[in-house]
This record gives sequence, C-alpha cells and structure tokens, in this order.
Amino acid sequence: MTRIEELLVQRKAIDAQIEAEYKREREAAARGEADAQFNLGIIYYKGLGVPQNFAGAFGAFKLASEQGKTQAQFYLGLMYEQGQGTAQDYPEAAHWLELSAKEGNPEALNRLGALLEKGLGVKQNFQAAMRCYKLSAERKNPAANFSIGSMYEQHHGVEQDDMEAIRWYKLAAALGHEESHYRIGYLYLTGNTVKQDFKEAMNWFRLIAPKGHINSQIRLGEMYDKGQGVAENYAEAMKWFKLAANQGSAEAESKVGFMYGNAHGVTLNFAESLRWYLMAAEQDFPAALSNLGFMHDHGQGVPMDEQKALAYYNKAARKGDEYAKKNRDIIEARIAKQQSDDN
Repeated sequence: MTRIEELLVQRKAIDAQIEAEYKREREAAARGEADAQFNLGIIYYKGLGVPQNFAGAFGAFKLASEQGKTQAQFYLGLMYEQGQGTAQDYPEAAHWLELSAKEGNPEALNRLGALLEKGLGVKQNFQAAMRCYKLSAERKNPAANFSIGSMYEQHHGVEQDDMEAIRWYKLAAALGHEESHYRIGYLYLTGNTVKQDFKEAMNWFRLIAPKGHINSQIRLGEMYDKGQGVAENYAEAMKWFKLAANQGSAEAESKVGFMYGNAHGVTLNFAESLRWYLMAAEQDFPAALSNLGFMHDHGQGVPMDEQKALAYYNKAARKGDEYAKKNRDIIEARIAKQQSDDN
C-alpha cells in the first residue's frame, strides 16, 4: 500500500468517527441534554465536519441557553448581536449576554460591555461598560484589555489618556491581541498626547505586519515612503503596500496606484497606476476616485476628459475628499466661464 493509500484509509476512518460523534451529539441533544445541545451548536456555528449552519446553531444554542448553559447563552447573545441565524436584536443580545456575564463568562462580560458602551439594546453607560471590561480583563481576556485601552483613547467615560490606553493595549498585546499592537504603534506614530516616536511605532507595526495585519502593513509602507523613523525606501514601501493591496485593501490599492503614478521606487507607469486606482475605486475609496479625476483631467494614461474628471471629483467630494472638492470647483468654474464666453 502506498503512503497516499494509507492516508486515504486513515481519512476515511476519521470521517467515520466524526460522523458517529455528530450522530451521538444530535441524539443526545434531541433527548434534551444541554451539553449536547451546546456541542451541536458549536458544530453548526463553526462548520465542524458539516456545512456551517447558523440557523441550526441558533436553535441548538437557544435550547441549551434555556437550560442555563452559560457558554450557550454567550453564543446566543452573540448571534442576536450579529444577526446570525436570526434577525439582529440588540435587547435580546443584551439579555442573554447579561445572563452569561452574571456567571462570570469573560467573553460575555466583554460583549455586554461593548453594548453598554455603544448603547445598543441597553441605555448607554460608560461606567457600567468599564466595570464589565475590567471584570473580563481580570479573567485574562485580551479583548477586554483592548476595550479598556480604547475607552481611554476615545475618552469614553474617562479622561483621554493615551499613555493609559497604551498600558492596557500592552496587556492585551502580551496575550496575543493583534489589534492592540497596531493601536500602540498608531499612538506613537501620531503623537497626539504621547511623545511621537517613529521608531517605537515601527517596532510595534513590524510585530504584526508580517502576519498579514493590513493596517500595520499600510502604516509601514507610509513610513518607508516618507522616511519616518527609517531611511526613505520606496521599494520597501511598495512591498508593504502591495501586501495589503493583495488582501483587498482599497487604501493600499490606491497607494500602489500613487506609487506607479509618481515613479516612487518604480518606473513611471500610468497604465498600472490607473489599474490600481480603478480597483480601489470599485470600493469607493475617496483618494482613488480623486486621483482618477486628476488623471482624466490632465490626460495621464487616458484621453483628457473633463466630464469624466468632473464625475470622479464629484464622487470623491461627496465622500469628503478636500482635494477633489477643490479640483471640482476649478472645473466647474472653467465650464461656467466657457459657457459665458460662448454666450
């Protein structure tokens, strides 16, 4: 028997075991066993050995929740919050999350805190949100540490304190929370209420950018492009922009387009610039729309077309792009003058 044949036999045996376990869980759930109902919910929710089935997961979690299964109550609340397998219902989400949170479930405490912070399904209450987050953080939930850091950064019920935000983000980062790495880097990059430190920012971005964190890849690209905390390096900037762009980031696609359109580390190539801008424009990214307007306005890689330029500028301007507003006004004034001269 070849190695491939051996593996296929093993896979067949494993598939049979999965099917048998799935059958046992279904039968036990049908008998009203809460643990089995919860396990069946997880199977459906995550698509473990079966197609993902939110409706099936919702039904199984609801049965287990009504029997007081704490973890099932968390998932049921989450599904009401996200509108998975049921209509989105924030009051119901809060109800089930609160039941689970009362039993000390750290994930439920964190999600309930988020509803309280945003006023979704419950009255907005920053102090109550913070209490939930801290109880969750005490149980080593990295997402809760991040939530507390965000409260300090956004001035939600506490004085804005970026250093305190960084302290909590670092606790979350130590527990593997990737977004916390990014927020720390971003606070050092912008230097609003902490001392701006490009090298520190870059160190934090570099921890997660290689793992595919899109925003960290973009910020690294910008820092190399501008020479912030590192020698200016267009090739390195392009590398990070493309990594993010290849994950579908409209912002990164627009930046790659800019690099080609301005010969930053590459030969000037309006066709490539246009291609990347168009990809970003499909996601209505304002800067890409504005730059497409500029290309049509000035005939860069495309025939000069005042009307197309105006259409792109208008679309970008509606999304708040100030550069597009300025150029739109210039074209409209030019058109008005032409019409006046013709008359």
